[in-house]
Formats: sequence, C-alpha cells, structure tokens
Amino acid sequence: MIAWLLLVSLVRNSAQDGHLKEDGDFHCGARNMNVTTSEQTILLTWEDEPSCLSVQDMLMYKLEVLIADKQVHWDQVAVSLDQIGSTHSWNWTSHLALECTAHTLRLSSRYKNQTSGQKQEHTIPGNKALDMPEVFPRDKVFQVGSRVTFCCVLPTGEVLDKLYLSGNSNSHWNMSQISTHTYALSVDLNQASSASCTDIKCETKKSHNGACAYIGYPPADQGLSCETRDLQSIECMWTVGRNTHLAIASPTIYQLLGSECAEGIKGRCSHKVQVNAGERLWTLTAQNQLGTVTLTHMADLTKRIHMFAPKGVKVSKVDSRNVCVEWGWTVQTYNDLNITCQVNIRHGETHNITSEHVGVGLNSAVLNDLIPNWTYMMMIRCRTSPHHWKWSEWSSSVTFHTQGEVPDALDVWMQEKDSKTVITWKIPLANQSHGDIIDYVITWAPTKTPERRESSSVKHPKNTFTLSPDSMDQYVVHVTARNSHGSSSPSTVTVPILRPGGGVLKHSRILGSNGGFNLSWSTSPSASCGYIVDWYPVMGTSALDWIRVPPNETNVNIFSKTLKDGVRYVLSVHACTHRALVLLERREGYVQEKPIQDDLLKPLTWTQRNLDVVVTWNHVSLQEQPAFIQGYILYSLDTNNNRSVMSDSTDNPQATNLTARNLPISSYSFTVKAKTAVGECGVTHITATLNSLTDNLIWAICITLVTLFGLLSLFAILCYRHWECIKQAFYPPIPKPVLKDKWMLSLSEQSCHPVFVDMSHHNEAELMTIPKLHSKSEAPATDCVDRRPAATTNRYYQETGEALTVPGTAITCQTPPPPSLLSGLVLTQTSGVQQPIAETDSLVTRSDGYQPQRNTEESEDAPESLLPCVLTYIELPQSRCE
Repeated sequence: MIAWLLLVSLVRNSAQDGHLKEDGDFHCGARNMNVTTSEQTILLTWEDEPSCLSVQDMLMYKLEVLIADKQVHWDQVAVSLDQIGSTHSWNWTSHLALECTAHTLRLSSRYKNQTSGQKQEHTIPGNKALDMPEVFPRDKVFQVGSRVTFCCVLPTGEVLDKLYLSGNSNSHWNMSQISTHTYALSVDLNQASSASCTDIKCETKKSHNGACAYIGYPPADQGLSCETRDLQSIECMWTVGRNTHLAIASPTIYQLLGSECAEGIKGRCSHKVQVNAGERLWTLTAQNQLGTVTLTHMADLTKRIHMFAPKGVKVSKVDSRNVCVEWGWTVQTYNDLNITCQVNIRHGETHNITSEHVGVGLNSAVLNDLIPNWTYMMMIRCRTSPHHWKWSEWSSSVTFHTQGEVPDALDVWMQEKDSKTVITWKIPLANQSHGDIIDYVITWAPTKTPERRESSSVKHPKNTFTLSPDSMDQYVVHVTARNSHGSSSPSTVTVPILRPGGGVLKHSRILGSNGGFNLSWSTSPSASCGYIVDWYPVMGTSALDWIRVPPNETNVNIFSKTLKDGVRYVLSVHACTHRALVLLERREGYVQEKPIQDDLLKPLTWTQRNLDVVVTWNHVSLQEQPAFIQGYILYSLDTNNNRSVMSDSTDNPQATNLTARNLPISSYSFTVKAKTAVGECGVTHITATLNSLTDNLIWAICITLVTLFGLLSLFAILCYRHWECIKQAFYPPIPKPVLKDKWMLSLSEQSCHPVFVDMSHHNEAELMTIPKLHSKSEAPATDCVDRRPAATTNRYYQETGEALTVPGTAITCQTPPPPSLLSGLVLTQTSGVQQPIAETDSLVTRSDGYQPQRNTEESEDAPESLLPCVLTYIELPQSRCE
C-alpha cells in the first residue's frame, strides 16, 4: 500500500513539474509589485503568480537595485512553501537620498535551478533642478559618528564649483560624480551641530544653494530616583545626559509611567498617584529621533518622604540667654510622622549654631545658651525619622534680639613704662559687653596693707590706666566694666615690686613665619595658672597685645591683624602665678623682614686720609630698619676704569664708618649697603675725587700765601687811610721858623742877635732845659689834637699850617687853623715851662723877666726885622697819632 502511494505521488510531481515547464522556461514569478518610500528607505511588496501554487519546494526571489543604471545592491527573499500565495515585502535604505537620482528595482524568481524569464522592474525617478542647485537630503537628523552622503543636483548647463560641509572641518570626506548633473559628497560626521544645524553648500559659477543637517546624539539620561512629598503624588529626579544638540529638530520627549513630563528636560517629573507601602517599579523613558532610553527605579516611597519646609515660624518668651521657637505644617499627614528638625541660628557673617530636635508632629523647640543683647537670624528644616531620607528646604528666616545682661569679666594685663605701671585691658566685644559699656572702675591696694584701697574710673572706650605705686611694695589691681545692667566680675592683676634697672633680660631674636610668630619656651614650675605672652612694636604707637596659654602648653602661634611685615616686635613670656607674674623670656623679631629702602645711610660723607678714604654716616634708627642689620659693606667704583671692588665690610650693626684703603689717585663712586637676611639693601651712593699728597702740599702753601697776602693788603689799606697820622707819628717834617718874609737866613746875610740869658739865678737843670717852640693858644693847625697837659704842650706853627709836637704827647688830627693865627712865632724859655708869645713883634724874654727892647727906629727903617736867636737845643717833635 505504501509503495503505491509513493508511486502516485511521484507521478503527480512529475506531471506538475512538466506543467511548470514549457519549452524549458520557468513561468512562476511576481505580480502586483508595489514600491513605497520613506526618506531614503524603499519598501517593496508583491504577490506570487497563481502558477506558483503548484511548486513543491522553496521559491526564491532575487532583487537588484540600480542607481543611475549602475547596480549598487542585490538581495534574495526566500518564500517557504506555506507562504506561497501571500504578499511578500522587502525594504532597503539607500546611502543616497532618493531625490538625488533615479533608483531602479528589479525583481525576478528562481525555483531550484530554474530562473523565470520574466522580471518585474520599477524606477523611482530623482528630482531635477530647475533654476539653482538643489542639495539632498535636507533638514534631516544624523547621529554624530555616522557617515552620510549628500548630493547636489545642478541645473542644466551649469558646472559644479564647490560642494562642502560648513563648520565641520574635522570631518573626512570624498566627492564623486553620479551623473551628468548630480554629484555626491560622503562625509564622516564627527562633530555635533554647534548652533541649530550644519549647512551643506553647493556652489556653481552662476548660483549656489544648500541644505540643513541636524547632527547630534540620542538621549543618555541616567540615575532615576523617586520620592513623595505628601503621599498623594510622586516626584522623580534623574541626571540629564549630555546635550543632544537636537533641541529644534528632535527634542527629547520624557514620559513617567506613560504620562508625558512637561519639565523633563530639567531632570525632574511629577505624577499624581496614591503612594502605598511596599516597593514598586517606577519607569521613565527619554526618546528622540536617534534613540530611546528607559530608566527604572524600585522603591517604597513611604520611606522616602521629602517634607515641605515649616511655615509660620515665630519666636516667643525671649530673655537674655533662652528663646522659644514655634512653627506649623502645610500637610496634615506630617502631624502623625516622627520628625527630626534642625534649628539654625546665625549671628554676624560667619557664626552659625545648629541644634536638632525630635518628636512626633514636632512644631516647637527651645534654644539655650544664647548671647545676651544680641541679634540672631533663625531658620528651620525638618525630615522624617528614622529613615532620614532628605531634609526639607529651609524655612523663611526670622530675626530676634535677646535681652541685655552685665558684661563678661575683662581680660586685664599690665606693662611697665618709665617707673610706672600701665594697666590695660581688652575692650569687650559686642558679644561680651551685653550692652553699651559706660565706664571701667579700677581699684588698687598694696598687698601688705589692703585697707589702703584706692579707686578710679575710666570712661569708655579708653582702656588704659597709669598707676604710680610705691616701688617697694606689690599692688593688687581689680578692674570691672559697667553697663546699664550692672558691673562685671572683677579681673585681677598683681603689680610686682618695681626694680629700675634690675631683672632686665637680654633680647634674643625670633623669626616670623606665615604672617605670625611660632613661639616656644621651657616649662616653668611657677606657672601655676599658665602663661601670658605679650607683644608690642619697638617703635610706634601701636597698643600692647597678649594671649593666655594653659599651664600644660609651652608653645603658641601668634597671629593678629595688627602684625605687619617690616616692623620689629618685642615678645615676652610671663609665668602666671597666684601672686606677681614672672618674666621668663623676651624675644625680638619681625613677622617678615623687608628690604631696606635705598638712600638709608644719610648723610653719607667722605674724608681723605693720605691714600685712604673714610666713608661716614649717621646711626640708623630702629624706625628705619624693616630688617635686622647684620653689618655693612663698602664698595668702591673707579669711575675712570669702571672697576668695582669691595673695599671694606663689618659685621657690627652699630658701625657708622668704613674705610677704603690704598686707593690710586682717581675719581670714585662709593656705595654702602646694609647686610640683612633678605640681602644687601639700603644702597647709598657718594662720589669723590682723590687728590695727591703733592697737590695737598701745594694747596696748603697756596692757602697760606693767600691768607698772608690778604692780611698784608688789609694792613696796607689801613695804613693808607691813616697815612697822615702815621707820618706825623713816625716821620714828621722839621719846620723852619720864619717870621714874616724871612726865616733863618744865613748869618752872612742877616745879623743874628744872640739872646743873652742870665744864668745867675738858675740852677743847672733849668739851664739845660731845651727851648720849645710855642705859638698862640689858638686851634691846632692840623687834624692832630694834642692831648697832653697844658704845662707840657709846645707847638710851633709855620705859615703852611703844620704843627710840631713834643714827644710824649697824644695828638688827634683836626682841621688846621687859618694862616692868620700863625703871624708870628718867637722862641722863649722859662723855668721848665715854655709859653707861647702872643704878638709877632714881641721880644725874646729871659728867664729873669728881662725883655730887651727893639729899636723902634730900626724897626721902621728895616724892611726885614731880624729874628733873635737862642743858642740852645731845639727838641724834635715826637708824637703818636690816634
């Protein structure tokens, strides 16, 4: 039976195969071929010929794609036996826009080794440019990293000049010609569109055109997390991926649980849904033309309650250090939750205090340990516990002011100045005064006699008080601050016995670092209450400052806004005891040494000593030393040879001169520099020209000669001005006595009648008296005035008006008398005194009173009268002119 059935089947198949064949041709093929396009994708559908129903095996269809009559792709579609008679489909995406050129599809069938002679063909024509070039595809979205082919269709008769992608210089590209009027540009899109899109431009000699391409990325969002704020809705947050650069062409669309999110681009989305206990999957999708991202989150949102901020915050029951705070809720469900709240109070710009409070439906809290008379700003935030999901936002801030109180105890210190003690204290800060300070009260008493208490007050803001205690006793000083609420607790300091000149420690140096001083010292067993370190500038008026250190510490870092670079400070370490403080160490240094300014050493002078030059300057004060001076250096520059050498140096910071030795004769520029830790600075210059030793001798001789010549010239001028007096004093002229017209003619011409002197009545001394020349007692004839006594004065006048002066007298030169006063002169001699004779014609009188009478007749007859001669000595006049 089975064999029979097989035979029948074989005969049937043979008959059917013979029906499919006719003269060796295969007639089964496709019919009703249909082509549809979408952008660059081609969709082809067709049906089988009725004759294909007789095939007993797999039927194959071959598809060919031709672009501009060139095959670019082929494919096969296998139709199983059960699919024969149904509609078949095939799709393919072209690398070239369908508008660029014609795309032809060819469809043929094949059964076993036989191919149908019939072929179905369909052509998709491309566009033709009319007036200007056309670029395809246009306004399409592409992913960064893809390779895209653009084409340019030219109008008839035009030739391509340029085809390029603007703003994408890093892309790899090549260009090819598809047909007579179509060119293709294949580009690797390695860069996203910077603005809205990227232009593809096509240019000919006559016209140009282009298309826009959107190059970007698919969504890349991640990290979905959901929560609830009121148990009636959910809020989900996620991290938005990088910019897709497709906000215009293809913005990303977000959906939460299938509902679109209006604010998805911000990375959050809300959705109304009842939140129940238990875990649930929450889903979010993000999609654009280039792709889709799906985010999921599994969570029990009853444990993820993100509370709203408290509302209606207010302050009640405010005193100096405590305050009560109250608030409310906008969600009624919060009253049943276990809540933890943080209360943040802020004062000033940087001070924040946060306290936590826990409770079911918590809506109030008490704040303690506040600063009296102080302004605070307060905010509150809360979260559920014990899950501690997220804090709510801070509430709106509330400002309040605490009540005042007595000031805190003062920080008191002291400083010895000029056998006095200056008590000083730090002015209380606003958070220490607890009100406006009125004044400070200082009370002091000797330790031996505390009953001798004295007090004084200082008005705020003064913070010092000078005490002049007995140097032989210690004093205990108390200082309190007072405001409108009362006085602070007293602060005590013990003033030790002042010992002028005693207990002075030598200052050791300290180097600053990082804008301050790192100070350490040895432990002192007397420091029962710790240590006090103070510091103040060596020069200037800056106030003393200090810091207190616990007993178990022996180092401190001193930083203060008042510390300045280039200023020398004195730092002292004191041991705090129950009695007077003990000075342990004293340091001196700079926070940071600064270079000394130039022209420091003034006035800079020089002195030549043989071939050495000594350069000298004044001592440098501490105010002019922004660094420790460790010595000085002298440099000498020979300006003629332009050669500089270091001539001298010293390590003595107190030095005020340096010497350059054995210098050749030349011109020099001397430079003095101060040696410091920051280098050589304080540069001061002076120039000098050295003189040879011969030149110095010549100069000394010249100076001596010039001085001598000046003195001689001055002496000559004085002598010239007083020459008459000098002449009268040393070289007076010897006058010739003349009476009227003749005087002292020779004896041969005139008779000299001797005057006989009776010597019988005179002694030898009287007889030896030298006769003097006398004149009448008129004014002197010259500028010389005789200052001798009248008894010793003898004058003789000539007709020229000159006077003879007896030695031993003082003469002052005056105007000479007129010649009429000199009409007659006679010689006479008396006993020791010579007197002038008034008349011209008077006779010579002897000492005994005898007066010889002249013959009147002879006098009248003789035209010239003879002068009586006294044959005695005539004394030469000698006098000094004043």
